[in-house]
Amino acid sequence: MELTVWGIITALIVGLIIGALGRLAVPGRQNMPIWLHMLIGVGAALLGTVIARASGFADTAGLDWRELLLQIVLAAVAVALVAGVGRRRGVTHR
Repeated sequence: MELTVWGIITALIVGLIIGALGRLAVPGRQNMPIWLHMLIGVGAALLGTVIARASGFADTAGLDWRELLLQIVLAAVAVALVAGVGRRRGVTHR
């Protein structure tokens, strides 16, 4: 698994977009700042890439829709978990 500087920059950019998509995919209001969604998106993008490479479906020419969908699902799950933890604690972030 080769990780280049350009690959990291691309993962960060895609992660920011995935964080926003993860926020939209979770129903209801999340009392979390947008930077936290973006941070979750970056983590989901990196984790999704690792899982896709380990599963063998990340080596396609062009855009890999399965990997992108996996990243969005991971971001949505992480946003839901973090938002749920904040609701249970009664913590609101603005």
